[in-house]
Amino acid sequence: MDKEIEKPLKRLADLNTKECLWIYILRILKDGPVHAYILREEVNKRYGFMPGNVTAYRVLYSLKADGLVSKKSDGRKEVYTITPKGNEILKKGIHFYENLSKLLRG
Repeated sequence: MDKEIEKPLKRLADLNTKECLWIYILRILKDGPVHAYILREEVNKRYGFMPGNVTAYRVLYSLKADGLVSKKSDGRKEVYTITPKGNEILKKGIHFYENLSKLLRG
């Protein structure tokens, strides 16, 4: 494929994966509590991209500060869980992508 054609697609993929990491994290947490260090691997396994280590933690802490996830101690480890507010935001995010997809299809 022509490099000039690939460039916009790469940017689109980056903006909708790494730049929107929050939606992937919330979706993973919807399936149950997760230790923070597992999140990056889980994103890679489920969605095919590996977020930066620091980025994943920054997004997780931001989600916690916004009340979208909660944190509990599990022995010496911290376990994160999606909150009801986080579930609502996740639903709205998924709805946004569904509507956008419909609009782009015409």
